[in-house]
Amino acid sequence: MAFNWFRRPNSESAEVPTPATQEETPTPEATPSETTIPDTADLLAFAKAAYKNIQEKQVETETPVAVEEETPTTTEEVTAPVAEITEDVVTPTEPEQIETPALSFLERAEAEREAKQEKLIASAIETPAPETEIAITEPEPRPEVEVIELEFDDGFVWSAEVLAAQGRKAEDISIEEITWLKKLRQGLDKTRRNILNQIKSIVGQGPLNQNAVNEIEALLLQADVGVEATDYIINALQKKLLAEVTPPEEAIAYLKQILRDMLDAPLANKPPSSFAPTKDTLTIWLMTGVNGAGKTTTIGKLSHLAQKSGYNCLIGAADTFRAAAVEQVKVWGQRSGVEVIANPGKNTDPAAVVFDAITAAEARQTELLLIDTAGRLQNKKNLMDELTKIRRIIAKKAPNAHVESLLVLDATLGQNGLRQAEVFSQAAQLSGVVLTKLDGTAKGGVALAVVQQLGLPIRFIGAGEGIEDLRPFSSYEFVEALLSG
Repeated sequence: MAFNWFRRPNSESAEVPTPATQEETPTPEATPSETTIPDTADLLAFAKAAYKNIQEKQVETETPVAVEEETPTTTEEVTAPVAEITEDVVTPTEPEQIETPALSFLERAEAEREAKQEKLIASAIETPAPETEIAITEPEPRPEVEVIELEFDDGFVWSAEVLAAQGRKAEDISIEEITWLKKLRQGLDKTRRNILNQIKSIVGQGPLNQNAVNEIEALLLQADVGVEATDYIINALQKKLLAEVTPPEEAIAYLKQILRDMLDAPLANKPPSSFAPTKDTLTIWLMTGVNGAGKTTTIGKLSHLAQKSGYNCLIGAADTFRAAAVEQVKVWGQRSGVEVIANPGKNTDPAAVVFDAITAAEARQTELLLIDTAGRLQNKKNLMDELTKIRRIIAKKAPNAHVESLLVLDATLGQNGLRQAEVFSQAAQLSGVVLTKLDGTAKGGVALAVVQQLGLPIRFIGAGEGIEDLRPFSSYEFVEALLSG
């Protein structure tokens, strides 16, 4: 019953339509034409069907509770025979009382005492019966059933539209996906309001002139898209919009296609699910980044996500440089229900902690090991060399493990975080980026800058402070949340 976020069906299907849309038409509506009908009434009917299906699934998850509540009735049936047994135990006393007239006075008194003791014993046997009933009702299934309140509002309809455009069916849509898409759209609201309406007004004036190009360029730079990525987008737009008069909606659809192609470029030669953990195989994610980027918090959220997705997860607390870093990881481990491997000593060797964590992961048949490393600046050579040492330990201790090195970047830093990423990519052999705090900035375009300038794929994005507010990155969903009105 666990929803595997690392192997979502729409994250794979979203990458399939992009080549077809480049060859035929730039509008994304051409790709999902088989499943999504541009009619508003049909889209609303699809959203209603998805909403009804989610409600039915929630009712089904609640029904096992009623079945379990019926189990105490069996205890009454169990206790009934106990009462019958006690009556049988008392009945042997009656024939003894029949023989009492032939006994002496003292023997009769002893027989009466024995009869009273048997009655007391019989009543004492009956008293523990309620205790057995209480013991049976101890396991409470209520915490396992998480009822999420879901409203049928504009956010739900938009989320259903995004999922339908990726080929999803109404009966396959889950409440977890709807909740996340609504959070993502809300998190990118500041960036969307800054650029969407202005771009629509610019491209709606007719073929682009130099002034219009300059205005679009300024908007992209304000959103921290970066100079290199902005030049790429402007050149691609000019080829389309200078040649013909394009309605604003078609121009926005063409811009969405450009952005999706940019975000998917680093993964062009990799299978869609190559990054996801594999069952019965050890996968190690080495988390790096500067202090304050949300690295430890990201580890806690990733461990929670892995647990929900059905993976055996473990955390290695190798950040022995920062004070209270280990305690912070332990708190997140308790919140997510994941064990933390740490060294009780102070200023211990991080490589030794990594060695112990890998040993524990292999013994526990762990599928995903998250390693927290010390937050460091890119100019701290000794700390950067420490990353190289940790990589050597991993290669020696777990040569068959699938290793990924993720850099946690604070989206509020914008272009200032790119220099960090450049240096980290050299020392830590980065294979991806986790972009956090998108909900607190109007510079969500930094995702495009990271991909264009560093050639690194974005693996996860965070759009809130809650433990549920970090999910795998989808270029289609990100662009729709960024540029949909």
